[in-house]
Amino acid sequence: MESDLTALRDALRAFCAERDWHSYHTPKNLAMAMIVEAAELVEHFQWATAEESLHLSPEKLAEVRDEVADTFIYLVELADVLGIDLIAAARDKMKKNALKYPAPDLSEKQV
Repeated sequence: MESDLTALRDALRAFCAERDWHSYHTPKNLAMAMIVEAAELVEHFQWATAEESLHLSPEKLAEVRDEVADTFIYLVELADVLGIDLIAAARDKMKKNALKYPAPDLSEKQV
């Protein structure tokens, strides 16, 4: 997966360079753009029940897919600008979360 993420990052760098967008892709601007896209993603689920959110129509799923992609693209670009290795950061965060939220010992669980 790392190579896929690196390839995506490199493609995004080229895409932005071809359009001379790098001067606009500051951490502040990328973070704000990412949250706007995340808000657009949330709009698709705003009034849906939990069950409805699990069973999207093909059309709705295509729209959600686009918003997920937009959010992910801005996240990859933000990490790139800041020099953050997303895979390493996620792994490190999972380790922190495992300490903060240890899995319950199911052998002690009473039925």
